[in-house]
Amino acid sequence: LGVHAIAPVFADRTEVRLDGERLDKRMAHWRSVAIAACEQSGRARIPELRPACGLADAAAALDTDMLKLTLDPLGEHRFETLTKPNGAIALAIGPEGGWSQKDRAILSAHGFAGLRLGPRVLRTETAGLAAIAALQARFGDW
Repeated sequence: LGVHAIAPVFADRTEVRLDGERLDKRMAHWRSVAIAACEQSGRARIPELRPACGLADAAAALDTDMLKLTLDPLGEHRFETLTKPNGAIALAIGPEGGWSQKDRAILSAHGFAGLRLGPRVLRTETAGLAAIAALQARFGDW
């Protein structure tokens, strides 16, 4: 879907806390999935898989001029209210159970605005793909 980078983060409600060898194995699996998906779809550029880290560290590492959105069923934005960004978009997709109040405060402090997808609450695996596809349809190269 045109994603340039993926950054796994540890949030308050992250179900599985991976570290050491388990994290290395999971990261290797995700890299192989990304490579296979690019091969299947004919994409020449493999998305960067950034090292897993805490939410605050991941948010702080982003460029300040990016449009930063987080999926939030109560968010102030809908796709139709967004204006076309001049550069990249960072999309924060919460864990199962959603972002905690602490996570929301971290994201807000780093310039993230809430984006709601509509009346449905989707699983985290589905919500991210749906949001990326909708952002591509609205602003991307489709």
